[in-house]
Amino acid sequence: QVQLVESGGGLVQTGGSLSLSCVASGRTFSNLEMAWFRQGPGKEREFVAFISRSGGSTYVADSVKGRFTISRDNVKNTMYLQMSSLKPEDTAVFYCAGRSFTGDYAYKRSYNYWGQGTQVTVSS
Repeated sequence: QVQLVESGGGLVQTGGSLSLSCVASGRTFSNLEMAWFRQGPGKEREFVAFISRSGGSTYVADSVKGRFTISRDNVKNTMYLQMSSLKPEDTAVFYCAGRSFTGDYAYKRSYNYWGQGTQVTVSS
């Protein structure tokens, strides 16, 4: 089993920045493909960003491209999401997700490990 714990959420003004972290335990972190998803009020959980096991490949959703950066540190068993130029529409609970197998990076059902989520609120 893998345990994922997110942190770093909070309240920020439009245009501000936040950095989220996701710490993994219970399994070799470097064997996991990792991603960030988010779920806004009344919305479906949606893909935000993906990072490969080595960190050599990353993908981000078009809605956050140029504003969000995903990274990982396999020594610290931690994944990060650096968010800047935040907008009110970024308000959501952000979840980190992990999986042992390769698949469509944006397909949430392909991830078998999930954190509890951290709230990000962007005020206008």
